[in-house]
Amino acid sequence: MQRPIWKPILVATLVSGTLDILLAMILTVALGREIPNMLRTVASGPFPAAAQWGAAGALLGFLVHFALMAIMATALMLIVRRRPQLLDKPILAGIAYGLVTYFAMNWLVVPLRFGTPLPPKTLSIATQLFAHIVLVGIPMALIARRYLRRNAA
Repeated sequence: MQRPIWKPILVATLVSGTLDILLAMILTVALGREIPNMLRTVASGPFPAAAQWGAAGALLGFLVHFALMAIMATALMLIVRRRPQLLDKPILAGIAYGLVTYFAMNWLVVPLRFGTPLPPKTLSIATQLFAHIVLVGIPMALIARRYLRRNAA
């Protein structure tokens, strides 16, 4: 009997989403920018007018960020459900998935939406890889292992 995937999706979304948004906020402040503006930029991906929506646009950006994390978490949980052997080495699986999410976001999603160069030049590649591998991929894979491995209690 397969374990339900809603709980690891929720936990992975909350953990990785929180780690990633905290890094984004720290970098935003370090660069002398304002967090609400950064969040409105996130919201403007799917909702272009959100860049002008003030606090509502910032809140929407926060929600969009977590929606993207939920999509990433769902994709990983579906992958490991089909390939449970990936859970035998969750760190390697997390590194691989972090690389996949890095390329998907920075070489596909963001350039297609915002017309930026490949990859976008907003942050260093090292910073982006760190976020996608260490803050997203590895935690999500460890959470998947915790909740979905075959011999879990």
